[in-house]
Amino acid sequence: MSVPPRLSRPRRESVRRRLLEWYGKSRRDLPWRRSDDPYRIWLSETMLQQTRVETVVPYYRRFLERFPDLRSLALADEQDVLKQWEGLGYYSRARNLKRAAEMVLRDHGGRVPSDPEALGSLPGIGRYTSGAIRSIAFKQPAPVVDGNVKRVLARLLAEPGLSETRLWELAGQLVEGEHPDLLNQALMELGATVCVPRNPLCSTCPLRRGCAGAATGRPEDFPARAPRPPPRAVRALGGILRSRGRLLLMRRPSRGLLGGLWEIPSVPGDDPGTLVEALRERTGLGSRAGAALGEVRHVFTHRDLTLRVVELERDGGRKRAPAGDAEALWCGSAEIARLPLSRLMHKVLELAER
Repeated sequence: MSVPPRLSRPRRESVRRRLLEWYGKSRRDLPWRRSDDPYRIWLSETMLQQTRVETVVPYYRRFLERFPDLRSLALADEQDVLKQWEGLGYYSRARNLKRAAEMVLRDHGGRVPSDPEALGSLPGIGRYTSGAIRSIAFKQPAPVVDGNVKRVLARLLAEPGLSETRLWELAGQLVEGEHPDLLNQALMELGATVCVPRNPLCSTCPLRRGCAGAATGRPEDFPARAPRPPPRAVRALGGILRSRGRLLLMRRPSRGLLGGLWEIPSVPGDDPGTLVEALRERTGLGSRAGAALGEVRHVFTHRDLTLRVVELERDGGRKRAPAGDAEALWCGSAEIARLPLSRLMHKVLELAER
């Protein structure tokens, strides 16, 4: 389906011109905008997924201090990568970035490919990230449609039920021509700073003339949003087991929620017997549940978790190598500081130290 006449070629050229003029004057000075290195563009776009710019900036700088180029990331230990990512959340991003860097080093001589098929074959790189790398790093006319761009284009058209396909088509037409890198960044910047979800700053928007959403007086109605279900409430039980001043921590499986991070022994539900049995099966350690220490709550995207924490006391058994990809370590404070932990687990450790 073609773009409707109201976004004819002259109109699109007008939108492009106004966007580029505005971006040249108004863009924020962000560290990833000072380089067209594909690795740095890739890293920034990965970190910015589901995460606010102001949160990303210090993480981006620290990550590059530790892994200044793709080769250093590819050769790093995954635990070190996760530690640098600690607190940023959505840890599958870090694991995929590490795996993809290994593939680029092995299959592409350490050079990030510019071909869309090769880029799309890398873990964690979908259509949006591929378009961002290709347009910003390689100056190719590749569109990007993230939440910010979608909002700008949906309000510009103000069409009910505007499909994702139409949005990508329009973005692709806008990015044709010179400066695809700047055009895409201008669209994203406009959505992030002016055409925001609530109370958009229409009076300062370079596209306000001819914006159908602004003309309705209710630009917030576009794009239409389906109601998001609240996070599902879940409960879990965790145990603090100590020995000679050290704390038992276990590594989560590599895949899944908080994959590869370390935590106290825990099980779904609220049954101490289940926790004790699970610990014995995984480590050979016998234990019994003791005093309750309190509860810690943490909200993930789709889960509202309440973790009840109890003391565990040694009760026979001896440590053996855990089965599968699970690992267990007795950790002092120095070891704990070196391991990648979730925000949830930092809350648990604070509770245990009271």
